[in-house]
Amino acid sequence: MSPKTEAPIKSDNAGASSEQSPNVDQFYASMSTANVSPLWTVLDKMVPPRPNPKALVTSWPYDAIRPLLMKSGELISAEDAERRVLMLNNPTLGAPYTTDTLYAGLQLILPGETAPAHRHVAFALRFIVEGSRGFTAVEGQKLVMERGDVILTPSWHWHDHGSEGDGPMVWLDGLDLPVFRFLPVNFAENYAESRYPSVPAGDSNLKIPWSEVAAILDADKDGQAHARYDYHLGADGKHLSKTVSAQAERIAAGATTKPLRETVSLIYHVYDGEGYTTLVTPGSDGKEQNVQWKARDTFAVPAWSIVSHTCTSQSGHAYLFANNDRPMIEGLGMYRKEEL
Repeated sequence: MSPKTEAPIKSDNAGASSEQSPNVDQFYASMSTANVSPLWTVLDKMVPPRPNPKALVTSWPYDAIRPLLMKSGELISAEDAERRVLMLNNPTLGAPYTTDTLYAGLQLILPGETAPAHRHVAFALRFIVEGSRGFTAVEGQKLVMERGDVILTPSWHWHDHGSEGDGPMVWLDGLDLPVFRFLPVNFAENYAESRYPSVPAGDSNLKIPWSEVAAILDADKDGQAHARYDYHLGADGKHLSKTVSAQAERIAAGATTKPLRETVSLIYHVYDGEGYTTLVTPGSDGKEQNVQWKARDTFAVPAWSIVSHTCTSQSGHAYLFANNDRPMIEGLGMYRKEEL
């Protein structure tokens, strides 16, 4: 509805005479018993002039989070926790919101442990942060984890996690859990045994190695300062799921990317490099804020934020990974993009 239509309604209410006010007040009061309420009093909130995410820009430096994660390994067993995860909570929303639509958490598996097998409606992807010789077994495919790999757990697939290495395994979980606050149909089922039967898998559409992604980013020729790769499934270019997908970016040493905003929210994780991201969020009246980052840091970006990355290193590139909600935004016809 246009402002020209809204204004008279608000003006009429605001300008009601003293003789009319008791009738108006009585009219509003009578609505509650009928389980109705007037749209015109909240229309500006229902249909705002711009995207209006509630999430704030928030960062989780790995140097601050890792000691807490390792302490959880000392105090909480994999069996007791089922999944030993520190959720990355957006301060305006709390768990399970890392952004308005996306959840992320850092999960820890110690040598010799196995997180019990289960399955759930929610889709999940894992971006491997630290360690080697860990694995996720999905519906019988045992997928070995290496740093930077993405491993998918589609909806209602049996999966367990474990480590056969000598050190801790840490990865970033990305799920669509906030969606189920509005669509309350997510649930889980535990497998009868701690492990679901699996065998080592070679090539699998459930694993995207970082080596392949990095090769694509670095193959972007002609000295381009910025390259982006959008993760997809197979040759048809489908997103990783119907709700959550991912992207990776390379920022050349000393370069700054062109400002861009999209109606998607993002959870960035720094694979390598140092730099900062300049952000202008919706409703900030054009005020910029910078997020400083280095390898293994994570930060959240609300939808429709103006985003520009700068690699401060003069000798090496920066590589960023990000979960995004692009599939659900595109599927609902809400995707918009502006290059500034």
